[in-house]
Order: sequence, then C-alpha cells, then structure tokens
Amino acid sequence: MRRHLDHGVTVALVLAAGVAGAQLTPGSVGTGSSPAPGTGSTSSPSTPGTSPAPATPDLTTPSSDAPPTAAPGQGAPSGTRPPRVGTGGPNLPPGPPAIAPSTIEETPGSQGGGPGISPAPVQEPAAEAEQAKDTVTDAPDSEAKPARPAPLTLAQLVARARESDSRVEEASAELRRFHALHDQARWAWFPKFEITVGAGGPTPEARNDGLGGPPTTPATLKGDLNFGRVGVTAFSTGNAVLPIYTFGKLTALEKAGAQGPVLGAALRERVRNEVGFQAAQAYFGFQLAQNGLQQIEEVSKRLEDAGARIERLLKEDSGQVSAVDSHKVRFFRQIVEAQRAEALQGRQLALAAIGLLANAGPDDAVTVVEEELELDEDVPVPSLDQSLARAEAYRPELTAIAAGIAAREQEVFIRERSYFPDLGIAGFYDVRFTTSATRQRTPFAFDPFNDRTAGVGLVMRGTFDIPVKDALLAQARAELDKLRAQEKQIRAGIRLEVAKVHSELVAAWSRARSFGEAQRSARRWVTAAFTAFDLGTGDTRDLVDAFTAYAQASGGKGKSWHDVRVGMAALSRVTGAPIASGE
Repeated sequence: MRRHLDHGVTVALVLAAGVAGAQLTPGSVGTGSSPAPGTGSTSSPSTPGTSPAPATPDLTTPSSDAPPTAAPGQGAPSGTRPPRVGTGGPNLPPGPPAIAPSTIEETPGSQGGGPGISPAPVQEPAAEAEQAKDTVTDAPDSEAKPARPAPLTLAQLVARARESDSRVEEASAELRRFHALHDQARWAWFPKFEITVGAGGPTPEARNDGLGGPPTTPATLKGDLNFGRVGVTAFSTGNAVLPIYTFGKLTALEKAGAQGPVLGAALRERVRNEVGFQAAQAYFGFQLAQNGLQQIEEVSKRLEDAGARIERLLKEDSGQVSAVDSHKVRFFRQIVEAQRAEALQGRQLALAAIGLLANAGPDDAVTVVEEELELDEDVPVPSLDQSLARAEAYRPELTAIAAGIAAREQEVFIRERSYFPDLGIAGFYDVRFTTSATRQRTPFAFDPFNDRTAGVGLVMRGTFDIPVKDALLAQARAELDKLRAQEKQIRAGIRLEVAKVHSELVAAWSRARSFGEAQRSARRWVTAAFTAFDLGTGDTRDLVDAFTAYAQASGGKGKSWHDVRVGMAALSRVTGAPIASGE
C-alpha cells in the first residue's frame, strides 16, 4: 500500500506541474508545441515563392448553428473568456498614498464669513521631522519614468510580428527587387544610347586649300620633326537602335517580368503567415505556462492543507495517519516547488520568444494579456473537404508556382523566337574638330580631323549561332517541365499537410472535452475525499488517488486546450488565411 501511495502521488504532482512548461519545439507544425524564437514551424513544400495574401476564409461550416467566430488563432474569439491583463511576473509596486483632502470650514477670522482651511494640528518636533523625512522620501523623481506599454493581445502581437519581423523586412526588400526587374523588362524596348566624348592634344599642323589639295605649309609634310603650330582636338560620337519588331520577344519578356512582383508578394505573404503562426505559438505557450503555474498553486495549497491535517492528527495520536505520511507530503511539496521553477523558466522563454517575434529592443519590455485557453463555446471546425478546398484556393505556394510556370513559358517562347532577327531604326553621329587642321569642304576628301556625319536607317540584327540557341531552348523546356513536376509535388504536400493539421485539431478538441469532464468529476472526487479524511472515514490512500486523478485531468485539460488553440492557428495557416487579420 505504501508503494502504491508513493507512485500515485508522484504521478499526480508531476502531471500537474508538467503542463506549466511551454513546449517550444523548433520547427513544429503540430498542435502541441510553441516555437523557439526565430525558428521555422511547419515544413511546407519548397516553392519559388508565394501568392499575395488571400482574404481570410470563413472557418465556420455553412450548416452549423453555432455563432460565427474569428479565424483560428485570432485574438480572443467570441467563445473565449475575457483576458486578464498582466504578464505573470512580479506585481507592480503600490502607488503613492492617497492625499487626504483639506477640511474646509467656517473660521472666525475669515473675511466676509467665507470658508477657510482648518489649521493643522500641533505636532511634536520629532513627529514633524519624521513627516519631513517621509515627504522627501516620497517626493517624485525629477525625471518621470516612461509609462509601461500596454499588454499585447494575440491580434496585436500577430500584427506586429507580421510587419516588423526581420524576415518580413528581408522579403519586402526582395519584393522591391522584383518590381525593379519588372520595370527593367517593361523598358527593354528603350534605345540604348552609346555616346563617346573626348578631347586631346597636341595635334600637328595639317593645312591645305580645304578641297583635298596638297599641303600648303612645310610643317604639314610628314617624315620630319617639324610639327608647325600644334593644336588640340575634340570629338563626340554616338549611336542608338530602336527596336520596332522582334517577333514577340519583347512582349514575352514583359509578361515574364510581370510575374516577378507576384512572386515577391507571395514570398512576403508566406513569410508573414509563418511569422504570425510562430507568434501565436509563443502566445499560447505563455498562456499554457501561466495556467500551469496556477494549477501548481492550487496543488500546492491542497498539499499544504493535507499536511496540516496530518500534523494535527499526529498530535492527536490518531491511528488514521503515521509519521511516514507527513514525510511524504513534505517530499511532494518540494517536488512541486521544483516543478514551479521549471514552469517559471518556460514562461520566461515564451516571453523571450514573444519579444523576438515582436522585434522589440533589448531594453523594451513586451507583455501580453492573460487569458484562459479554454473556450466557453464550441467553435465549429471546418470539414476536411472544406479545408482542402480553401487551401487549393488561397495557399500562397500554389499561386507562386503558377507564376513561375507562366514565366518559364514565356522564356521558352523567347528562346523559340531567338532564331528570328530583330528589326529596328538605327541612328548615329560623329563630330570632330581640330584647331591645327584645315576643314575639308568637299565630300570627296577624307577629313579625320574635322568630320561631321550623322544618319538614320532601318536595320536588322541577328546571330547565326544555331547550335547554341538549340541548347538554350532545350534548357528552357527542361526548366518548364521541372516546375510542372514541382507543382504536382506541392499540391500533394499541401493536401497531406492540411489533412495532418486537421486531424490533430479534431483530436485535440476531443481530448479537451474529455479532460474537461474528467476534471469536473475529479474535483468532486477530491472534495469528497477531503471531507471523508476530515471526518476520519477515509484514509490517505483515498486522498492520494483523488489527487492523482485530479492532477492528471487538470494537466491533460490544459495541454489539450493549448493544442486546440495552436491547432486552430495552424489550420488557418495551412489553408492560406493569415492569423488575426483585420484586428
């Protein structure tokens, strides 16, 4: 019987205290974990990007009579209890003492019989000195302390993480890059002006009659060191080609570039959904740790009461208990204290994760409201078919892979049309001036020193590297087939992920309801066991059995409701709906 007593009480206390630790498992998707700061959660099929944020789908079933509720993971839904403000940390210091109002009464010395302030009572010198010291001590600081920020709700935490997380900032920068690439493709038709400007010297003397005749000065003759009157030269050349027909290559390039912003927006939205889900995991992990601490307090109080009763019965030399029972209660109370320390560590880790996801500074205190994990009303869970349909319609990865396929199709088109030349209008000019040379006034004389030419014409440009073009076309078609195969994998992976999260959520709901009923029965059992123990009709074994059942039910209930809340957020994410949107 004693071995059974040891085992039962140990199991009861360990289970009651175990729910206090927020299980922050990196990269977990399931409904029973909360993320460590900066870690990913569910593994999702890799894609080149994701789609813009879809509208949050309604998670209520059309045929349900239950009242509408927020999307899974949103703040405190209509079925939740009102949150309590706080962080579970140490209490704030009390405010300054209230100032007693002055007594206004009629005084004989007041002018016109008006009201006057009653005189202060006479005090002893020591009392006056003590009051002066207290006044100096309670005087406010010259610099007012900054007000503590208001605690964050789930919706506020998720919104802050979705906007300020460093991964979101990185994705936003990538989106700007895709917009720039789109602009580059859209302006690919714009002519590329190549202009060269230069000047130099000295240049030798070159003089004739300006009509291509012989030199008119000895210094103009070559073959000696007589440079004559040297000068300087300046020149400018330029050319440009405006494409007018490319057999559809420019249009295809613009269409491919237009998929870039779609891809970038999808990447950012995918990161936002992931960050929002991690914020919800950390938030509910904190609530689990806080609720676990409350359960530990309740178990500790009941153990204290049981210990007091055992001590009283021992003093009365009652045969109902023995000294061994007193030692066991003290042992289990120390076990509870050890579990309390672990629960406090779990709560601190959850707060650290919340601060990291909220992008708070090292000195910024981030607090969250306290709320019950249990929902007062059942929130209808959409069916698996509804969840799969919403994932097909709103999941960012599917839109991203579609954009990637569209871009690859345009690339294949460009490679196919690369065998055809490009037609365009070309223009050029060449202007030169030299101070030491005579300008030639006849078109039959070549004048490299003072040339002035310009022209515009229709040009055709192309290359005949056919083997290279064949290889590039084969590569483009292979990349297109690769993306189409990845699309099939992504669709299958999304269906599997949705089915997994949906089944975990349904199971968590079932566990939460069962453990709720079990806790209510165990509470009545504990009350009856304590009453029987007080009356002397029950023994310690009955009390320990009741404690064990109550601890198991309480721990299972808290963990199950944590799994429900995280599972709702996970289902919202895997179906493509952002958590707590619009709040």
